[in-house]
Amino acid sequence: MIFQPAEEGLGGARAMLADGLFDKFPCDEVYGMHNNPLAEPNKFGVKPGPAMAGATFFDITINGVGSHGAMPHHARDPIVIATALVQNLQSIVSRNVQPTQPAVLSVTQIHSGSAYNVVPDKAVISGTIRYFSDEVRDLIHDRLAKLCAGFAASYEVEIVPDLRPVFDVLMNDADLSEAYREVAAEIVGEENATITKELVTGSEDFADMLKAVPGAYCTLGTRARSRCTIPASFSTTTCCPWARASWRGSSKSAFRSEANTLQPIVLRNSGRKTGFHFSWNCSSSGHTS
Repeated sequence: MIFQPAEEGLGGARAMLADGLFDKFPCDEVYGMHNNPLAEPNKFGVKPGPAMAGATFFDITINGVGSHGAMPHHARDPIVIATALVQNLQSIVSRNVQPTQPAVLSVTQIHSGSAYNVVPDKAVISGTIRYFSDEVRDLIHDRLAKLCAGFAASYEVEIVPDLRPVFDVLMNDADLSEAYREVAAEIVGEENATITKELVTGSEDFADMLKAVPGAYCTLGTRARSRCTIPASFSTTTCCPWARASWRGSSKSAFRSEANTLQPIVLRNSGRKTGFHFSWNCSSSGHTS
């Protein structure tokens, strides 16, 4: 079992890999699972190939000139610049990214000012970018940087973009995804274990481990009857036994032996070393990044 701290953009997987995780504990395959509170209990899904988006977090700092609010002609107003820049950032996905390539750019924060009668001297725009290929990521990064440079020149201010790719695209191995599904079907039935086709624009840093070692990452339905709180949305009594059983089943010779017969429940068998992944953070939201 791989117990990973600091997920949700905090870099836990990359820190473990940099610390030599798979050098110290070699794995031929690695598997993970994410609860899905929107799906019925025991509904298993796995998507071969690109499954979850890569993600960049960004902060754009606009260093303008402040003034009294009654004398804005003395200012280079960072709020006016920020609002105009936010509108233009939305053109990157709609007008620069090929329509058949999924991508998202969301501005989620604007911070500036502290008084009713003062034009501030600084504004900060923050948000996230999602993508399913490095080429699309690089294109969006480039266009964002050029828009910032153009606005800086037009408004005669300094604009500093800070882009931090925090998640890789999560890529599931096609053969191992099907093997994972077969094990799940033995537990919950064929009708509840599916190969899915829909891309998920949420992100997961288990993607970093899948870049180092082949494997697969699935979702498990955990919807409960109560919908009032996040903790109540997780049906532990129904789903945790399934999760334990699926991983115990998947550990049987990393799904199947060379002779295609089920093996005893062990993590290492027939020369195959299989890792199973847990991760956590300090948030109580339970949301995918």
